[in-house]
Amino acid sequence: MPAAAAAAHSFSSSVRLKYVKLGYQYLVNHILTFILVPVILAAALELLRLGPHDLLAIWRSLQLDLLHILCSAFLLLSIATVYFMSKPRSIYLLDYSCYKPPVTCRVPFSTFMEHSRLILKDNPKSVDFQMRILERSGLGEETCLPPAIHYIPPTPTMEAARGEAQIVIFSAIDALMEKTGIRPKDIDILIVNCSLFSPTPSLSAMVVNQYKLRSNIKSYNLSGMGCSAGLISIDLARDLLQVHPNSYALVVSTEIITPNYYQGSERAMLLPNCLFRMGGAAILLSNKSRESRRAKYKLVHVVRTHKGADDKAYRCVYEQEDPQGKVGINLSKDLMVIAGEALKSNITTIGPLVLPASEQLLFLFTLIGRKIFNPKWKPYIPDFKQAFEHFCIHAGGRAVIDELQKNLQLSSEHVEASRMTLHRFGNTSSSSLWYELSYIESKGRMRRGDRVWQIAFGSGFKCNSAVWKCNRTIKTPVDGPWKDCIDRYPVHIPEIVKL
Repeated sequence: MPAAAAAAHSFSSSVRLKYVKLGYQYLVNHILTFILVPVILAAALELLRLGPHDLLAIWRSLQLDLLHILCSAFLLLSIATVYFMSKPRSIYLLDYSCYKPPVTCRVPFSTFMEHSRLILKDNPKSVDFQMRILERSGLGEETCLPPAIHYIPPTPTMEAARGEAQIVIFSAIDALMEKTGIRPKDIDILIVNCSLFSPTPSLSAMVVNQYKLRSNIKSYNLSGMGCSAGLISIDLARDLLQVHPNSYALVVSTEIITPNYYQGSERAMLLPNCLFRMGGAAILLSNKSRESRRAKYKLVHVVRTHKGADDKAYRCVYEQEDPQGKVGINLSKDLMVIAGEALKSNITTIGPLVLPASEQLLFLFTLIGRKIFNPKWKPYIPDFKQAFEHFCIHAGGRAVIDELQKNLQLSSEHVEASRMTLHRFGNTSSSSLWYELSYIESKGRMRRGDRVWQIAFGSGFKCNSAVWKCNRTIKTPVDGPWKDCIDRYPVHIPEIVKL
């Protein structure tokens, strides 16, 4: 009985504490309302008490003439003009499209492991290592690899790599143009990001050629910037749209797997083989005010953090040759620690931009307390759930999602889109954020006014964030990458899948 009484007391205390915190948040976040409403009411009551003669006497006492009125009106008009001319243009996301690989590209666990045994037949320890990684990866049985990787041994030719790039990029752009009704000649800005495959002519030139885009198009090709390059492209598009009025910007994010499938036996370089899969996305942005009605989202903030000045951070995701001369991506064992540090720097910058006053005050008071009174005080982690309804965390791997869920104190529902994207499509690099956003929409959860936080990590080492605000309640889409499987999700993902 004493144990039951103690448990009941603990529960009631936690409930009281919860309501105290809710009351505090409401009070602080609406403090201006609580102050201004009584003042306005008092002023209104005082005016009501005055008669017409009193009001006329007050007006005459001001001694305003026509010149004063005109000067005041001109000054107000000038201030308003300067404000609106210096105000940044609003950037809208009209729509986006994600590439869905065909069934023929699927790589079930059994197929992946069979190929690994045949390719690494002289190195059974590396095969066992890949199996252990795959068992704990969080990937499902329907992820896809490009056709060239299905051969034994793989055939990563330039022709095969171009073929993968064409099918992924063109399919995503075709679907986007069909959705939006935009014509190729309407596109003013083109940005393509692909980290590891950078042919000549560039991928952006390939798009220009395929769609016969205008000769004066402003095209950019970003490479070597890792899984966070998608948000870097969004940031670049935003900057360009600020200086080019009435424009459309097409952003394409992908990673080409064909030339980057590691065929050696170094464990740190075998990890990407287990995680990275086919994928790509095309996104249409605009600064045209008339597009605000049909646009899905409005871009609010982009925050970029670069830790490349630190040697460990710079080398934690590193393309190199192994002792046998085979090229691959080496993922350092310090990756999660470095990602955590990059995340801290990023949220330190983005926090003041998005957090309500109640959370900022708690953080400030805790910081002052630690500096002045007791350095051992536990630091206060702001509740970002007060700032966002939806979270799109880069599906880089189960460990990445677990770490962010713990650090940001998120619920299972908040990271559901990331986990399910990793399970269904694997790590599609810079495009994974758009598969996650599509998952939220396919579940019918996106409402007008909802705020979305996209977080991505990339080589260098970088942590980038984008904040979007939903422009309109989004109907459950009838197409997209989740159309034939959304009813099966979410699924239970065990800690270990025995192969």
